[in-house]
Amino acid sequence: MKVSPYLLLILANLFWAGNWVIGRGMRADVPPMALSFWRWIVALLCLLPFAWPYLKKDWPALRAAWRPLALLGLLGTALYNALTYAGLQQTEAVNGVLLNSFIPVVIVALAWIFQGKRLRAIEGIGMTASFIGVLAIVARGDPATLLHLSLNFGDLLILVSVFVWATYTLLLPKRPAVHPFSLLFACASIGVIGLAPLYVIELAGGRHIIASPQAWLTIAYTGIFPALLGYIFWNKGVEQVGAARAGYFIHLLPAFGILLAALFLGERLLGFHFIGVALIFGGIYLTTRK
Repeated sequence: MKVSPYLLLILANLFWAGNWVIGRGMRADVPPMALSFWRWIVALLCLLPFAWPYLKKDWPALRAAWRPLALLGLLGTALYNALTYAGLQQTEAVNGVLLNSFIPVVIVALAWIFQGKRLRAIEGIGMTASFIGVLAIVARGDPATLLHLSLNFGDLLILVSVFVWATYTLLLPKRPAVHPFSLLFACASIGVIGLAPLYVIELAGGRHIIASPQAWLTIAYTGIFPALLGYIFWNKGVEQVGAARAGYFIHLLPAFGILLAALFLGERLLGFHFIGVALIFGGIYLTTRK
């Protein structure tokens, strides 16, 4: 059965939104580098039985393409998560979500600069509508909120993570022609190696996981859904629709985050949330329709 690439991109962002919400709710019990490191360990353990037959077949191609694989692993599975979680330790969630919403713009800009991609007028309108929807959500319906935002070191870390993820997305077409399970296993393994020193530094600084059933469930969820299924779905979606078009779906992340926060964290869902979500979906429709 063929699954729509747009459905895959939507589900990837839904899983990642859940990652932000559960990470926020458990931030005191599971430090950022620990969560980044162990979620990929969980993902690798879950993936290994399915990836092993393909890894044996794809090993020559993986070994020959070790340079792009190293970049994809370090950027997509190590640096992006580490920078995001570290940034959120020092900045407000509103700032982080707003900066993260620049990912589609950065992807299009980098594609235009380095790949010569052209932006059609209807895509520009859709991107604008979608971005306005994000602003409506993070500003909570009051434009004056945006005027009071200020950049700190945490904001800068998240801004760097935005460029890291945009670069990862644009580099995906350079990946070797191997099975998606082989690709993800190789990238995740490289990412774990890259995260290990950061995790050791965090432990040396005295930050440890506070053991509890909630902490283990947090790691299990982030390993299975955002790390494993989210990346498989995102990579497959990018493969079928292209990096620039897939980038618009990042705007779903704050929209889903608001909805999940209302469901699981008890945050209120107000009128501007519905307006923002409508603009985001409308913008994505304009940029993806034929």
